Amino acid sequence: MKNNIKVERARNNFTQADLAIRAKVSRQTINAMELGKYAPSVILALRLSEIFKIGVNDLFTIEESDWG
Repeated sequence: MKNNIKVERARNNFTQADLAIRAKVSRQTINAMELGKYAPSVILALRLSEIFKIGVNDLFTIEESDWG
């Protein structure tokens, strides 16, 4: 799953730690998502979209390879 977390985080002047606190997850979780190593739960995806004030589809993109 591709995402724009790093771009949105920079746009909002958040460090990974800042975003982690707001999203109620660890900084390592934010890092793993930015690297494409972790796909968030629906709840976390919605929480992040609310933090950035953008739609989930603007933050995450499902790629063909994600379908298995």
